[in-house]
Amino acid sequence: MTPEQERQCATFMRLAQAGDQEAYASLLVLLTQATRRFTRARLGGVPWIDDVVQETLLTIHRALHTYDPARPFGPWFYAIASNRLIDAARRERRVMSREIPRDPALDVAAPADRDEHLDVDAIHAAVRGLPPRQRDVIEGLKFRDESVSDIAGRMKMTTSAVKVTAHRGYRTLRKLLGGRRED
Repeated sequence: MTPEQERQCATFMRLAQAGDQEAYASLLVLLTQATRRFTRARLGGVPWIDDVVQETLLTIHRALHTYDPARPFGPWFYAIASNRLIDAARRERRVMSREIPRDPALDVAAPADRDEHLDVDAIHAAVRGLPPRQRDVIEGLKFRDESVSDIAGRMKMTTSAVKVTAHRGYRTLRKLLGGRRED
């Protein structure tokens, strides 16, 4: 913040404390720009700069009455902006330590998009060509939406046997459908 901008902010702040809404709006515009520059200078182009700006402006709004017009504006403002920046950086570090960042390249197409490439009749014909036990397991899992334990109970099999049978059926289906990997 230049010395001129600091003088403007101090003037706007005194007027805002006296109830001047236009001065307060002008102050917020100046502080938005200053906070964005302050954060970018310290952290680069992080995607959560706007969070720091918003938190800083909210804190200034809540602490409006604490500003002493006899003192310089810059140190008061930068103390608030710095604390909000530190809070946001800590919050981001906590989140990133627990979450895996989203990689858009790994996004899977929506089921509706995948259905455009599927030949449903060929899949049903391939399932009908499976041995009876594999066909019953796959139809139960994929067409009737039964759970593995439901199928195991109905077919008097263990859940492990149902899973092995399904895996073998999927492998056979891939061969019958020309090596496609979509299940």
